Amino acid sequence: MFFYLTKKISIPNNVKLKCVSWNKEQGFIACGGEDGLLKVLKLETQTDDAKLRGLAAPSKLSMNQTLEGHSGSVQVVTWNEQYQKLTTSDENGLIIVWMLYKGSWFEEMINNRNKSVVRSMSWNADGQKICIVYEDGAVIVGSVDGNRIWGKDLKGKQLSHVTWSADSEVLLFGMANGEIHIYDNQGNFIMKMKLSCLVNVTGAISIAGIHWYHGTEGYVEPDCPCLAVCFDNGRCQIMRHENDQNPVLIDTSMYVVGIQWNHMGSVLAVAGFQKAATQDKDVNIVQFYTPFGEHLGTLKVPGKEISALSWEGGGLKIALAVDSFIYFWGYCSNTVVYAYTRPDRPEHCVVFWDTKHNEKHVKYVKGLISITTCGDFCILATKADENHPQVAQTFCNSYRVAKKLTALEINQITRSQKEGRERIYHVDDTPSGSMDGVLDYSKAIQGTRDPICAITASDKMLIVGRESGTIQRYSLPNVGLIQKYSLNCRGYQLSLNCNSSRLAVIDISGVLTFFDLDARVMDSTGQQVVGELLKLERRDVWDMKWAKDNPDLFAMMEKTRMYVFRNLDPEEPIQTSGYICNFEDLEIKSVLLDEILKDPEHPNKDYLINFEIRSLRDSRALIEKVGIKDASQFIEDNPHPRLWRLLAEAALQKLDLYTAEQAFVRCKDYQGIKFVKRLGKLQSESMKQAEVAGYFGRFEEAERTYLEMDRRDLAIGLRLKLADWFRVLQLLKTGSGDADDSLMEQANNAIGDYFADRQKWSNAVQYYVQGRNQERLAECYYMLEDYEGLENLAISLPENHKLLPEIAQMFVRVGMCEQAVTAFLKCNQPKAAVDTCVHLNQWNKAVELAQNHSMKEIGSLLARYASHLLEKNKTFDAIELYRKANYFLDAAKLMFKVADEEAKKGSKPLRVKKLCVMSALLMEQHHEQMKNAQRGKVKGKSSEATSALAGLLEEEVLSTTDRFTDNAWRGAEAYHFFMLAQRQLYEGYVDAALKTALHLKDYEDIIPPVEIYSLLALCACASRAFGTCSKAFIKLESLEALSSEQKQQYEDLALEIFTKHAPKDNRKPELDSLMEGGEGKLPTCVATGSPIPEDQFWMCSVCKHGVLAQEISRYSFCPLCHSPVG
Repeated sequence: MFFYLTKKISIPNNVKLKCVSWNKEQGFIACGGEDGLLKVLKLETQTDDAKLRGLAAPSKLSMNQTLEGHSGSVQVVTWNEQYQKLTTSDENGLIIVWMLYKGSWFEEMINNRNKSVVRSMSWNADGQKICIVYEDGAVIVGSVDGNRIWGKDLKGKQLSHVTWSADSEVLLFGMANGEIHIYDNQGNFIMKMKLSCLVNVTGAISIAGIHWYHGTEGYVEPDCPCLAVCFDNGRCQIMRHENDQNPVLIDTSMYVVGIQWNHMGSVLAVAGFQKAATQDKDVNIVQFYTPFGEHLGTLKVPGKEISALSWEGGGLKIALAVDSFIYFWGYCSNTVVYAYTRPDRPEHCVVFWDTKHNEKHVKYVKGLISITTCGDFCILATKADENHPQVAQTFCNSYRVAKKLTALEINQITRSQKEGRERIYHVDDTPSGSMDGVLDYSKAIQGTRDPICAITASDKMLIVGRESGTIQRYSLPNVGLIQKYSLNCRGYQLSLNCNSSRLAVIDISGVLTFFDLDARVMDSTGQQVVGELLKLERRDVWDMKWAKDNPDLFAMMEKTRMYVFRNLDPEEPIQTSGYICNFEDLEIKSVLLDEILKDPEHPNKDYLINFEIRSLRDSRALIEKVGIKDASQFIEDNPHPRLWRLLAEAALQKLDLYTAEQAFVRCKDYQGIKFVKRLGKLQSESMKQAEVAGYFGRFEEAERTYLEMDRRDLAIGLRLKLADWFRVLQLLKTGSGDADDSLMEQANNAIGDYFADRQKWSNAVQYYVQGRNQERLAECYYMLEDYEGLENLAISLPENHKLLPEIAQMFVRVGMCEQAVTAFLKCNQPKAAVDTCVHLNQWNKAVELAQNHSMKEIGSLLARYASHLLEKNKTFDAIELYRKANYFLDAAKLMFKVADEEAKKGSKPLRVKKLCVMSALLMEQHHEQMKNAQRGKVKGKSSEATSALAGLLEEEVLSTTDRFTDNAWRGAEAYHFFMLAQRQLYEGYVDAALKTALHLKDYEDIIPPVEIYSLLALCACASRAFGTCSKAFIKLESLEALSSEQKQQYEDLALEIFTKHAPKDNRKPELDSLMEGGEGKLPTCVATGSPIPEDQFWMCSVCKHGVLAQEISRYSFCPLCHSPVG
C-alpha cells in the first residue's frame, strides 16, 4: 500500500479543526472546528480525457458551504447516509440535524439538553436509530424522525464513545476511565468487555476510538475481525465480536487520536503522533493495518497536530484534519489483481477478464493472499486450511513460503514437469547449488527472525528480500546462494529487468531505488565487490515495470504521473492513475483498476489504456509529416525493432517494397521479408493493395478489393485463414460448384462447433444438419434432451454404423430402454442390448432377447441379481424379479420360504395364507409354462393331451423333491381351514367347525400340532363330541414339544371336562368317516369344510378345489385362491 498527497484545502482564518467525516454514499465531507466552524465540502472529478480517470483526474470543490448554527467548538460530526442527514454537536451540548434541500444544507432539528456536552453519536446500520452519549452519563436513543425511543442515566459514569453492532442488538459504551461496557439495544447492562491489549499497562488511559465495521460490503474472509478498539497509549485490539476471547493485539507505538475502517473492512487506519527520533517536536503519522494485525504501511503527515480522520466511500482516499487544513491522501492497492469481496459470498471473487473478447470468468477462492502472473499463467496463493491448526499457526511463514514457491514455479512454467524436480529451501539456509535440496516439508513451517517481505525471479536468478533490508541472490535453476546485499530499507516490491542485470526496489515508504547486480566496485576496505546501489532515487512510487525487450527501459507510477526512463533519464510524465500491465515494443498497457473495482462485475474496455513512449510517437510523426526517407534516418540513429517495424509498415502502405524489405531485415522479421518477396511477384497493383490490407488487418477492405477483381476464391481463402466461417458461408451462397458443396459442409460444421462451444445447442443443430455431421448432431440432441430427434437420427443411420453404439449409450444414460435396445440391435450387439435391459431392470425384455438370440447368460444374471437383492433383505424384490423374468419356480420357492418364516414368527394366519396362495399361484404359472414349452416341442400329429402329459413328465424330472412342489396348495389349504374352523366356531356353527377342524389333522407338517389339536378339542367340546375331544387331549398330552407344566395343565383341564362328561361321540359314524382319510376320502368343500358327496359341485379353474353347488352362488371369488368365479 502506498500513499501520496492529492489535495490540500485550507480553512479560512486558520481555524483549528476538531473533527471530519466523509459521507461514503454521496461524497460530502463535513468538518468541524473552533468558534462554531462547520463546513460541508464535496470533491468532484470532471474530465473529457479517457486517460485521465480515477485518481489522476483533476478534482475541484463542487460544494463549499459554511453551516451557521453552532457557537461553540464543533466536536462531533456524523452522517446518516441512508437518509442524507448530517448530525453535529458542539462543546455547549447543542445538537443540530441538517438536511439537504435543493443542493444546500439546512437545519431540520435542534436539541439542547443544557446540562452536559455530547461526547459521541452513532447511527445504527440501517439509519433508523441514533444513540447520543453525554459526558455526565446520560444516554439518549432516538429515531430518524426526531422522536425519543428511550433514555438512561448511567450515574457515576463518564461516557466518551458509543457504537452500534452490525445487527443493532448491542451498544458499546466507552468510559472516560478506559473501560468499555456492553449493553443491549434497550439499555440493559450485559457485561464489561475484556481488554486484552491493556495487560501490564499502568497509568491513566483513555479510549481514542471504537469502530465496528457493519459488513455492508462483505468481509475479506469468513469470521474476519471487524470491531476495532484503540487507546491513546497506542494499544489496540481487533475483535470478531464483543465477546471475543482471542482478539488480534496491536501496539502502534504512538499516541492515538482516532481510528476508522475503510469502506469494506479490509484496512484499519490509526491516526496520531509520536516523538521523532532526531527532533523534539511530534510527528503526525497514520498507520494502516489489516484486520489480522499485519502492518501495511506508515504515512507521515505535515503539520502541528492531527485531530481526526475519515475514509472516502471507495476506499481510495482518506481525509485528515491537521491544524487548519484538510489533507486528501490516495492509495493504490498492494497488487495488480482483479479480486474483490462480495457481501453474499465468504470467498474472494477473482475475475479473469479477457479484454480481447470482452469476456470475464469468475473463480471463488477462500483465503486469498496474493496473485501473480507470468505469460499465460496465473498463480493464486491462499491461506492454509483452518482444519489443520498446526499449519494455521504459522500463517506468516506459510504465506511467505507460498510466495517463494510461486516464484520458483513461474521460472519453470515453460519447462516440462518432471517427477522429483521440486526442492524446498529455508531462507536461512546457504545452498551450494549442487542439487542438495530435498523435499522436506518441515522447512515450510520453520520460523525465522528475519522474514521474507518481497521476492522476484527470472530464468537466471532468484532474488529474496527480507525485512531487515538484506537482499539474497540465488542462482537458477540449480539453487545456490551467490551474494547478499544490504539495503537501508525494507523492500516491498522487487523487479528484475529483462537480462537480470538490474534490480528495482520499492520500499514500504514508496521510495524507488536501483541496484546494479553486475557492477564491480571497490568497498571501503579496498576489496572488490559485485553489486552497486545506483544514485537514482524516486519518491511516492507505487508501481513500476521493466520493458520486456530493453534492459535500460522502464516505466514507473509516481503519484498520478507515469514516467518512462531510458538509461535512468526520464521522459516527460504522462498524467494517469493506471496500473502498468505490460511494457513491450515501446508501448505501455495500463489498466484503471480503481475504476473497475467501483463496479467489478461489469468491466469496461475504456479502462484499458495504451501509451506510446516518446521515440515511437516521434517516429510516427516523422513518417506522417516528413516522409519515409527522413524518418528512416531518424530510426537509424535511434534503432529499435519496433521502430523498424513501424517504418516497414509505412513503406508497405505506399508499396515501397525495397524500403519495407530493408526495414523487415533490420527488425529480423522473417515472415515480413517473405511477405514482401511474395508481393514483388504479383503483377496487379490491386492484388498488392488487397494483400497489404489483409496484412494490416483491414480484412473488409481486402475482401472488397478481391470481390471487385472478381476473385471470390481469394476472398473465401482470406476468410478461411481468419476462421471467419460465418462470412465464408455468406460468400459460398453467392456462387455454386462441387468444390463449394464440400466447403459449405465444412463451414456449416465449423459454425455448429462455434455454437456448441458456447452451449447454444439449438443453434448448433441447424448447422450440423446442413453439414451432415451426425456425430455432433447426436451430441446436440442429447444436450437438448431432444430424445425424439435422437431416435429419428438412429433410425436414419444405416446398419452397423459406428455412431449407433454411442447413441444407444445415450439412451441408456437416460433410462430409455426400448430405444437403446433398438440401436444396439441395429449395430448387431445383442449382448449389449441384454445388458441394457438388465441394467434398467427390464427383465422380460432381457429374457426375450436372450431367447431370440440363443444366449445362455440370462440365468446367471438373474441369479446374481437376485442374490444381491437377498443380501439386502429385499426378498419381495427378488420374487418380483424372478416373476417378471418368467422364472416362476424360483419365485415360488422364495415366496414359500417367506411364508414359512412368517409362520415361524407367529404372524397372523391370514397373512401366512396370502403368502401361501401367492406361492401356489406362482407354481401354477410354472406348470403352465412347462406345458407350453413341451407343447412347442411335440411334432407331428400328437394330441394336446399327449403334449401336456409330456410336459408334466418333464417337469416331474426337473422338479426338486421339495414338499411344496408336490402339492403347492397344501399350505394355503392348511391356513384356510384353520381360519375357517375358528370363524365357524365363533359364529356358532359348532358342528361345521368340528368337521373343518378334523381336516387339519392332515397338515401337522405345516401348522404346529399344538394349535391344531387345541382347536380340534375346543370345537369338539363345543359340539359335545367328547370322544373326539378326548382323543385330541390324548394327542396334546403326548406332544414332545410341550413342557411338563403345559402337559399338566392339559391333564387338569381334561380331568375337569371328562369327570362331568363321558368321552363318547353322539354321531360317531359320521365323524369316523371324516377321521379316516386316505385314498377313499371325499373331496372337501373349501367354503364349508364339509365333504362333497355328489358329483354336482363347482371347481375353481385356478386352484382346482371344489365348492358345493348350493354354496357357490353365495361367492363371487374362490374362497381359497380368491380368483373370480366365472
